[in-house]
Amino acid sequence: MQTSLSLHHLVRKPAIASEKTPLLIMLHGYGSDENDLFSFAEELPGEFLIISVKAPYPMQPFGNAWYAIHWDNTDGKFSDDEQAVESRDRIADFIDEAIEEYKVDKNNVSLLGFSQGSILSHAVALSYPEKVKNIVALSGYINKGILKTGYEKNDFSNLDFYCSHGSEDQVIPVEWARQNKPFLDKLGIKNQYSEFPVGHGVAPQNFFEFKSWLEKRL
Repeated sequence: MQTSLSLHHLVRKPAIASEKTPLLIMLHGYGSDENDLFSFAEELPGEFLIISVKAPYPMQPFGNAWYAIHWDNTDGKFSDDEQAVESRDRIADFIDEAIEEYKVDKNNVSLLGFSQGSILSHAVALSYPEKVKNIVALSGYINKGILKTGYEKNDFSNLDFYCSHGSEDQVIPVEWARQNKPFLDKLGIKNQYSEFPVGHGVAPQNFFEFKSWLEKRL
Protein backbone atom coordinates (compact mmCIF):
# COMPACT_ATOMS: atom_id res chain seq x y z
CA MET A 1 0.00 0.00 0.00
CA GLN A 2 1.21 3.48 -0.89
CA THR A 3 0.86 6.19 1.74
CA SER A 4 2.87 9.14 0.38
CA LEU A 5 -0.17 10.62 -1.40
CA SER A 6 -3.28 12.00 0.32
CA LEU A 7 -5.30 8.78 -0.02
CA HIS A 8 -4.13 5.24 0.71
CA HIS A 9 -3.98 3.11 -2.44
CA LEU A 10 -2.69 -0.01 -4.15
CA VAL A 11 -0.81 0.12 -7.46
CA ARG A 12 -0.50 -2.24 -10.40
CA LYS A 13 2.24 -1.00 -12.70
CA PRO A 14 1.72 -1.31 -16.45
CA ALA A 15 2.99 -4.42 -18.23
CA ILE A 16 4.05 -2.20 -21.11
CA ALA A 17 6.12 0.85 -20.17
CA SER A 18 5.29 4.01 -22.10
CA GLU A 19 5.80 7.75 -21.89
CA LYS A 20 2.03 8.05 -22.37
CA THR A 21 0.88 5.49 -19.82
CA PRO A 22 -2.90 5.68 -19.27
CA LEU A 23 -4.11 5.83 -15.66
CA LEU A 24 -7.08 3.87 -14.28
CA ILE A 25 -8.29 4.78 -10.79
CA MET A 26 -10.59 2.35 -8.95
CA LEU A 27 -13.09 3.62 -6.37
CA HIS A 28 -14.70 0.93 -4.19
CA GLY A 29 -18.18 0.84 -2.68
CA TYR A 30 -19.59 1.52 0.79
CA GLY A 31 -18.18 -0.77 3.49
CA SER A 32 -15.46 -2.19 1.27
CA ASP A 33 -11.80 -1.27 0.76
CA GLU A 34 -9.04 -0.88 -1.80
CA ASN A 35 -8.55 -4.65 -2.14
CA ASP A 36 -12.04 -5.25 -3.53
CA LEU A 37 -11.89 -3.91 -7.12
CA PHE A 38 -8.11 -4.43 -7.18
CA SER A 39 -8.80 -8.17 -7.19
CA PHE A 40 -9.50 -8.01 -10.92
CA ALA A 41 -6.81 -5.47 -11.82
CA GLU A 42 -4.68 -8.21 -13.42
CA GLU A 43 -7.54 -9.01 -15.81
CA LEU A 44 -7.62 -5.47 -17.19
CA PRO A 45 -5.48 -4.16 -20.08
CA GLY A 46 -1.75 -4.23 -19.31
CA GLU A 47 -1.22 -0.74 -20.71
CA PHE A 48 -2.87 0.86 -17.67
CA LEU A 49 -1.20 1.93 -14.49
CA ILE A 50 -3.99 0.93 -12.09
CA ILE A 51 -4.53 2.58 -8.71
CA SER A 52 -7.15 1.28 -6.28
CA VAL A 53 -7.97 3.92 -3.67
CA LYS A 54 -9.14 3.43 -0.09
CA ALA A 55 -12.06 5.65 0.96
CA PRO A 56 -11.22 8.06 3.81
CA TYR A 57 -13.91 7.20 6.37
CA PRO A 58 -13.32 4.00 8.40
CA MET A 59 -16.35 1.94 9.39
CA GLN A 60 -16.91 -0.48 12.27
CA PRO A 61 -15.99 -3.29 12.51
CA PHE A 62 -14.23 -3.07 9.11
CA GLY A 63 -14.40 -1.44 5.72
CA ASN A 64 -14.46 2.17 4.58
CA ALA A 65 -16.88 4.67 3.09
CA TRP A 66 -16.65 7.75 0.88
CA TYR A 67 -19.52 9.29 2.84
CA ALA A 68 -21.99 8.32 5.54
CA ILE A 69 -25.32 6.65 4.77
CA HIS A 70 -28.21 7.43 7.13
CA TRP A 71 -30.34 4.30 6.80
CA ASP A 72 -33.00 5.55 9.23
CA ASN A 73 -33.65 8.87 7.48
CA THR A 74 -37.25 9.43 6.44
CA ASP A 75 -37.00 12.60 4.33
CA GLY A 76 -35.27 10.88 1.42
CA LYS A 77 -31.84 12.47 2.10
CA PHE A 78 -30.11 9.32 3.25
CA SER A 79 -26.64 10.11 1.93
CA ASP A 80 -24.38 12.68 3.60
CA ASP A 81 -23.94 14.99 0.64
CA GLU A 82 -21.51 17.28 2.47
CA GLN A 83 -19.14 14.36 3.06
CA ALA A 84 -19.71 13.21 -0.52
CA VAL A 85 -18.68 16.62 -1.87
CA GLU A 86 -15.55 16.52 0.30
CA SER A 87 -14.70 13.08 -1.10
CA ARG A 88 -15.44 14.28 -4.64
CA ASP A 89 -12.85 17.04 -4.24
CA ARG A 90 -10.36 14.76 -2.50
CA ILE A 91 -10.54 12.37 -5.46
CA ALA A 92 -10.12 15.27 -7.89
CA ASP A 93 -6.99 16.40 -6.00
CA PHE A 94 -5.73 12.82 -5.79
CA ILE A 95 -5.90 12.52 -9.60
CA ASP A 96 -3.44 15.43 -9.86
CA GLU A 97 -1.17 13.87 -7.21
CA ALA A 98 -1.16 10.49 -8.96
CA ILE A 99 -0.32 12.04 -12.34
CA GLU A 100 2.64 13.82 -10.76
CA GLU A 101 3.81 10.84 -8.67
CA TYR A 102 3.54 8.13 -11.32
CA LYS A 103 4.31 10.21 -14.46
CA VAL A 104 1.24 9.01 -16.37
CA ASP A 105 -0.62 10.68 -19.23
CA LYS A 106 -2.77 13.46 -17.76
CA ASN A 107 -4.93 13.36 -20.89
CA ASN A 108 -5.80 9.68 -20.48
CA VAL A 109 -7.27 9.19 -17.01
CA SER A 110 -10.12 6.71 -16.45
CA LEU A 111 -12.24 6.17 -13.35
CA LEU A 112 -13.77 2.80 -12.47
CA GLY A 113 -16.24 2.96 -9.59
CA PHE A 114 -18.67 0.58 -7.95
CA SER A 115 -21.75 1.75 -5.97
CA GLN A 116 -20.57 4.74 -3.85
CA GLY A 117 -17.42 4.78 -5.97
CA SER A 118 -19.62 4.91 -9.08
CA ILE A 119 -21.70 7.80 -7.69
CA LEU A 120 -18.48 9.71 -6.99
CA SER A 121 -17.02 8.85 -10.40
CA HIS A 122 -20.04 10.55 -11.97
CA ALA A 123 -19.63 13.54 -9.64
CA VAL A 124 -15.90 13.98 -10.29
CA ALA A 125 -16.30 13.67 -14.06
CA LEU A 126 -19.23 16.09 -14.31
CA SER A 127 -17.67 18.58 -11.88
CA TYR A 128 -14.09 18.38 -13.21
CA PRO A 129 -14.34 17.03 -16.79
CA GLU A 130 -10.89 18.35 -17.65
CA LYS A 131 -9.33 15.82 -15.24
CA VAL A 132 -10.77 12.59 -16.67
CA LYS A 133 -11.59 10.93 -19.97
CA ASN A 134 -13.36 7.58 -19.51
CA ILE A 135 -15.71 6.59 -16.70
CA VAL A 136 -16.83 3.05 -15.89
CA ALA A 137 -19.74 3.52 -13.48
CA LEU A 138 -20.97 0.21 -12.06
CA SER A 139 -24.14 -0.07 -9.94
CA GLY A 140 -24.42 3.64 -9.24
CA TYR A 141 -26.42 6.69 -10.22
CA ILE A 142 -26.01 10.45 -10.68
CA ASN A 143 -26.61 12.33 -7.42
CA LYS A 144 -27.28 15.88 -8.63
CA GLY A 145 -26.86 17.14 -5.07
CA ILE A 146 -23.08 16.53 -5.13
CA LEU A 147 -22.29 18.08 -8.52
CA LYS A 148 -20.27 21.31 -8.53
CA THR A 149 -22.41 24.43 -8.88
CA GLY A 150 -22.51 25.54 -12.52
CA TYR A 151 -21.43 22.12 -13.84
CA GLU A 152 -23.85 22.50 -16.76
CA LYS A 153 -21.50 25.06 -18.34
CA ASN A 154 -18.52 22.66 -18.37
CA ASP A 155 -16.93 21.36 -21.56
CA PHE A 156 -17.83 17.65 -21.61
CA SER A 157 -16.55 16.91 -25.13
CA ASN A 158 -13.70 14.74 -23.79
CA LEU A 159 -15.89 12.48 -21.61
CA ASP A 160 -17.15 8.98 -22.36
CA PHE A 161 -19.24 6.94 -19.89
CA TYR A 162 -19.93 3.23 -19.54
CA CYS A 163 -22.76 2.74 -17.01
CA SER A 164 -24.21 -0.58 -15.92
CA HIS A 165 -26.62 -1.86 -13.30
CA GLY A 166 -28.21 -5.04 -12.04
CA SER A 167 -31.91 -5.23 -12.89
CA GLU A 168 -32.46 -7.01 -9.53
CA ASP A 169 -30.38 -4.56 -7.48
CA GLN A 170 -31.78 -4.46 -3.94
CA VAL A 171 -29.44 -1.69 -2.72
CA ILE A 172 -29.68 1.00 -5.41
CA PRO A 173 -32.93 0.79 -7.39
CA VAL A 174 -32.43 0.17 -11.10
CA GLU A 175 -34.90 3.00 -11.79
CA TRP A 176 -32.31 5.45 -10.45
CA ALA A 177 -29.62 4.09 -12.78
CA ARG A 178 -31.97 4.25 -15.77
CA GLN A 179 -31.96 8.03 -15.39
CA ASN A 180 -28.20 8.17 -16.09
CA LYS A 181 -28.45 7.90 -19.87
CA PRO A 182 -31.11 10.59 -20.47
CA PHE A 183 -29.22 12.89 -18.08
CA LEU A 184 -25.91 12.39 -19.92
CA ASP A 185 -27.61 12.56 -23.33
CA LYS A 186 -29.10 15.94 -22.43
CA LEU A 187 -25.59 17.23 -21.66
CA GLY A 188 -24.34 15.85 -25.00
CA ILE A 189 -21.98 13.37 -23.30
CA LYS A 190 -21.00 10.11 -25.02
CA ASN A 191 -22.35 7.21 -22.98
CA GLN A 192 -23.47 3.58 -22.97
CA TYR A 193 -25.89 1.98 -20.51
CA SER A 194 -26.26 -1.76 -19.91
CA GLU A 195 -28.35 -3.86 -17.54
CA PHE A 196 -27.70 -7.38 -16.32
CA PRO A 197 -30.04 -9.81 -14.49
CA VAL A 198 -28.17 -9.66 -11.17
CA GLY A 199 -28.39 -7.87 -7.81
CA HIS A 200 -25.90 -5.34 -6.42
CA GLY A 201 -22.81 -6.76 -8.06
CA VAL A 202 -20.91 -7.24 -11.30
CA ALA A 203 -21.90 -10.19 -13.49
CA PRO A 204 -19.14 -11.89 -15.54
CA GLN A 205 -20.67 -10.68 -18.80
CA ASN A 206 -20.74 -7.17 -17.31
CA PHE A 207 -17.01 -7.40 -16.58
CA PHE A 208 -16.16 -8.58 -20.10
CA GLU A 209 -18.28 -5.84 -21.63
CA PHE A 210 -16.65 -2.96 -19.76
CA LYS A 211 -13.20 -4.51 -20.23
CA SER A 212 -13.78 -4.50 -24.00
CA TRP A 213 -15.14 -0.95 -23.75
CA LEU A 214 -11.94 0.19 -22.00
CA GLU A 215 -9.67 -1.65 -24.47
CA LYS A 216 -11.26 0.26 -27.36
CA ARG A 217 -10.45 3.56 -25.64
CA LEU A 218 -6.78 3.03 -24.83
